[in-house]
Amino acid sequence: MAYNFSNYHAFIANVDRRAEALEELHKTHMKCKKGCDLCCMNYQIFPVEYFAIEQALKVKAAETMESTNGSCVFLKNHYCQIYESRPFICRTHGLPLLFMNDEQWELSVCELNFTEFDDEEFSEENTLLQDKFNSELFLLNKQFIADNKLNFSEFDLLEMKDLHRD
Repeated sequence: MAYNFSNYHAFIANVDRRAEALEELHKTHMKCKKGCDLCCMNYQIFPVEYFAIEQALKVKAAETMESTNGSCVFLKNHYCQIYESRPFICRTHGLPLLFMNDEQWELSVCELNFTEFDDEEFSEENTLLQDKFNSELFLLNKQFIADNKLNFSEFDLLEMKDLHRD
């Protein structure tokens, strides 16, 4: 079945622009590079992301590995086989993330980045507001499910590791 991913791709382009701006802003603290893959795990993702990655895999095959330690099945020799089509969660790793938890704002940063940065220096301007993007992705996914009459609820998440089995 052919799906329309134009809204999803526009969302991803917006995420990438924000991520690039934050990477530039925090370049002295960012240690992320090829070979750093502590955050590369088998995540659960929304159907819109799952099917977008599946479509990309039809164009460009990716070698998958069996994962026994929870690492991503698309991680081979410390290299992401689906980097161009990776999901939202993977695009934000390493960045300072601000999100609401139990009625208070929480900051999440990679333990390898920002080792010499005072948490008080983080603000809405120099972090990724994760809840804003999560909400937008949730609504995109809900519309994708409805438009394509898929048998999923808006709350269903799919295992990335199942992509290589389809």
